[in-house]
Amino acid sequence: MAAVVTKAEIAGCLAQGLPFNTFGGNPVACVVGSAVLDAIEEDGLQGNCEAVGTYLLREFARLREEFEIVGDVRGKGLMIGIQMVKDKESRQPLPAEELSEIFEDCKDMGVLFGKGGIHFQTFRIKPPMCITKEDADFAVDVFHTALTRHKERMVAAK
Repeated sequence: MAAVVTKAEIAGCLAQGLPFNTFGGNPVACVVGSAVLDAIEEDGLQGNCEAVGTYLLREFARLREEFEIVGDVRGKGLMIGIQMVKDKESRQPLPAEELSEIFEDCKDMGVLFGKGGIHFQTFRIKPPMCITKEDADFAVDVFHTALTRHKERMVAAK
């Protein structure tokens, strides 16, 4: 749900062209949006985002201590980014093929992460608002296993 609030002279500019919107003013979409906002409030999902998001951020951050390729771990709520680097000293991006192997390992174990960043070296964690602590533990365990497999591949390649 969204609204635009502006001065009359700015809104007047919109009347000169054809403004574009999707489902703008659709009463069904408004009812659905209102129901979603009610569910978020009734189910305490904002509080869940804060609690589980903080927990996830802390757990992913612990991986920095164990794995040289985990650079920065940052985020707020359920929007978390894990920057992958060759090493902490140079902070150069982890090569794309290595990142893809970790991504595929996670996917094969049942967890989908997004990829982003300037060099596509950052895993984006953005789970649904209803995620539980148990779901979070599973995601962290899967990521840990994928990082361990990566480490083993690198040792075997030497």
